[in-house]
Amino acid sequence: MNKYQSEVEAIDALCLSYKEIRKEISKVIVGQDKVVEAVLISVFSNGHCLLVGVPGLAKTLLVQTVSRVLDLSFNRIQFTPDLMPSDIIGSEILGEERVFKFIKGPVFANIILADEINRTPPKTQAALLEAMQEKAVTAAGVTHALPKPFFVLATQNPIEQEGTYPLPEAQLDRFMFNVSLGYPSFEDEIAIVKNTTGTKVQDLRKIINAEQITYFQQLVRNIPVTDHVVEYAVAMVAKTRPQGAMATDAIKKYVTWGAGPRASQFLVVGAKCHAAIHGKYSPDIEDVQAVATAILRHRMVRNYKAEAEGISIEDIIKGLF
Repeated sequence: MNKYQSEVEAIDALCLSYKEIRKEISKVIVGQDKVVEAVLISVFSNGHCLLVGVPGLAKTLLVQTVSRVLDLSFNRIQFTPDLMPSDIIGSEILGEERVFKFIKGPVFANIILADEINRTPPKTQAALLEAMQEKAVTAAGVTHALPKPFFVLATQNPIEQEGTYPLPEAQLDRFMFNVSLGYPSFEDEIAIVKNTTGTKVQDLRKIINAEQITYFQQLVRNIPVTDHVVEYAVAMVAKTRPQGAMATDAIKKYVTWGAGPRASQFLVVGAKCHAAIHGKYSPDIEDVQAVATAILRHRMVRNYKAEAEGISIEDIIKGLF
């Protein structure tokens, strides 16, 4: 699907598509600009996104709206304590011809909304996270490829810990972004209430399809990046490791565990995509900084001293810029 004369023209097309997608989403989602941007960057970077926020902040609505505008198949999985791996990936059943056949589960869609992912046991979380990593599932020894593109947008409630199973660090690392949702401003909340308490239903245009998204994902990978930007990204991640030679004083004081190499990879890919959707043909240091907080937030572990002194992970990350 290469209808563009050059990669420059293709990046212009990606930038234009991004603006149109944002415009359509804004018909339903009021405010939350940074959250929408992060979700779309993860889509075009072929990554997965974890949305963390209290109930009622339109996390689920945002994911449903994105899938409508992108013309992709969409399934929502509501995670509960009794959910089994087969409820997600599917299972073998004995058919009428007395032969076992595989019935696909809800994971076989382009966009998966994993609602309240921390409310299901580790065994079921692991089944989904394996699908995220391998882009395929295995049942009865047979591997079934998932549709392309495939990404998981998971939601997590940070305040209600009763009956939850926190995601282990190794599984959190599978998510490109950890996006924190805040409460809307007073003006935004007035607009939200006006939009949602009447009978009007928004018609959304489908902007791009699966084939175009797959092409743009490859395009993002092809964007050139200078050595000094790559070195800046890798140095930022190296600084997060308290045992490392490049660790800052604040990191040594407040952090137990730093980010791994996957953070460096995501910083560079995320910076490429951030540059492209804003009309730039190569990322610079500002693009790395723009995506750094959402990429590093869930890859660093604060120690008890940071918690006692009220030092947030965002404060620590800002000190790395």
